[in-house]
Amino acid sequence: MMVMACQSGRDTGGADRDASTNATHAGGAPMPHASSSGTSAASNTPQGAKRPIVLFIGTSLTAGYGLDDPSTQAYPAQIGRLADSSGLPIRVINAGVSGETSAGALSRVDWVLRQPSDIIVLETGANDGLRGLSVDAARANIDQILTRLSAAKPGIPLVVVQMEAPPNLGSSYVTKFREMYGSVAKAHGAALTPFFLKGVAGVAGMNQPDGVHPTAAGAAIAARTIWGTLEPIVRRYYP
Repeated sequence: MMVMACQSGRDTGGADRDASTNATHAGGAPMPHASSSGTSAASNTPQGAKRPIVLFIGTSLTAGYGLDDPSTQAYPAQIGRLADSSGLPIRVINAGVSGETSAGALSRVDWVLRQPSDIIVLETGANDGLRGLSVDAARANIDQILTRLSAAKPGIPLVVVQMEAPPNLGSSYVTKFREMYGSVAKAHGAALTPFFLKGVAGVAGMNQPDGVHPTAAGAAIAARTIWGTLEPIVRRYYP
């Protein structure tokens, strides 16, 4: 499974970008990169089945910031291998951009939608929470993103990745932030994953020195978490 992750800085400053490592489109955002999952699509895909394209829209957590080889270690790439091992090969498009808030994701969603996709996974809001940005504003942004996705591709399965806010922002903010994901996912009929960093956040050896981004081992755990929600959706494409 080879996925070229879009990586452009770290999610603590938001504005920093490493443009030298990524192709960009006219608006300046890194180009998503697509790849096949597994060995041979022809040999892995059951006759008559369509190998679905899964588009991952996200932040540095999706892009694989800080990993030695994001193309194989970022969680979308690892999900591709999980899909292979389950006999459900997929194509992955990684549209992760480091430092991006939900407002940034909204601003580029129409461009990202130029990519082919059969299933879309949306991981956003982590940077909103890290910065203590308005939960209501984040919800409005995510709501608009999901609205645009559904309008552009009616009936497409949507998966929203649950994120959590840092506890130092206070219990009221943390609770409101957590509940926002379930609310907006339900409103759009989207599947909701468990917390992205379940079993990773705060666990020694699962995080890079910044304490924010997972190691390759941590990304593997996150991949299994997301795959648990994604697998039954992918399975619909196979007899």
